[in-house]
Amino acid sequence: MDSVIEDVQVRKILDSRGNPTIEVDVKTWGGYGRAAAPSGASTGSKEVVSFPEGGVDLVVSEMEDLIASELIGMDACDIKTIDEVLMEIDGTDNLAAIGGNTTVAISMAVAKAAAASYNMPLYQYFGGSLVNELPYPLGNMMNGGAHAGVNAPDIQEFLVVPIGAANIVDAIFANASIHKRLKELIQSKDSTFTGGKGDEGGWVPNITNIDALEIQSKACEEVSDELGLEIRPALDMAASELWDADEQKYVYAQDGIKRDTGDQIDFVKEIIDTYNMFYVEDPFDESDFDGFAQLTSRVGDKCLICGDDLFVTNKELLAKGIEMNAANAIIIKPNQIGSLSETYATVKLAKENGIVPVVSHRSGETTDETIAHLAVGFNSPMIKTGAIGGERIAKLNELIRIEEELPNSKMGNFKSFGREFICQK
Repeated sequence: MDSVIEDVQVRKILDSRGNPTIEVDVKTWGGYGRAAAPSGASTGSKEVVSFPEGGVDLVVSEMEDLIASELIGMDACDIKTIDEVLMEIDGTDNLAAIGGNTTVAISMAVAKAAAASYNMPLYQYFGGSLVNELPYPLGNMMNGGAHAGVNAPDIQEFLVVPIGAANIVDAIFANASIHKRLKELIQSKDSTFTGGKGDEGGWVPNITNIDALEIQSKACEEVSDELGLEIRPALDMAASELWDADEQKYVYAQDGIKRDTGDQIDFVKEIIDTYNMFYVEDPFDESDFDGFAQLTSRVGDKCLICGDDLFVTNKELLAKGIEMNAANAIIIKPNQIGSLSETYATVKLAKENGIVPVVSHRSGETTDETIAHLAVGFNSPMIKTGAIGGERIAKLNELIRIEEELPNSKMGNFKSFGREFICQK
């Protein structure tokens, strides 16, 4: 069989922060796949362990032969069984023995090798021959919080979504235009701004959260008018980073304000109403399902309320969120759960329950382009992957290539999730 695995190679490479991570090559009789794992800075406590004690070097020096010996001879198309074998090799509940980054890099490389064995692109291997939708790019424009310095805004990511774009090229370049315009607006607000950027390529200004929200909104309005397509603001608040468990309050150090859960609900709702937010990620601590549920109820279909640290791509946590109506969107990061088969199970559960899956990068990235294919193959209406930077545009440029291969493609469909606010002005 063309898809039988012949060899598995593991190596240490650099991520975008200059830290070590894992890259894996998988060779079959008729194909080849390569994939690398990213790493996060703002991480959920329930994510699988990234690497074992001893790190990448331990994986490369002591585990490569063990993993290869187990996988050689298996059919790369049987990704679920291969993922189960990796879990058995690890033997822990949180992949602490070999690391979730190790298992997910292998899982992705195996899937790419399987697709290549049958001369298929990965998005088609996962999505089938009728796949024809491209995701709207959720672009990072300004950084604060854990992705920036001490004088930056407390809110971690100020994002934009070009929901009026007719194709992926227009969408990607609309985001790039916003990024350029924001530099000008930041310079007019922050005289000390030197053009610094955060981990994901967003600008890092020394301004308050409200000033950042104001110039984000202004940039969206100005560029939307210039390009003739609607671009909406969005946020990743990463509120677990703001939560002080001792005080039971969200601490906004830049603004000198502390908010309890009720105040936080009111604050986020006011932001959504004032700035016409399209999407707000992690507005509460990762354990606060009730806070998420209250906000989602108050917002309705006006805005996507997305769980990242809340769910960590885990189908059991998502099931709890569905039961509590805690969110209407979920971030999908394969390395949070450690395998593509588990990632797909979470995506499937989300889609069956009208929860919008948003395939996402991590703050420490590589030039691996796999998530572009996953977003298309999983029929995700949005992909979160930055706006600039080599490791970010690797995914964006791959989406442009995929669009060329799908001449009848269209942009993501939110209506299939019961979300018609995409068309509202």
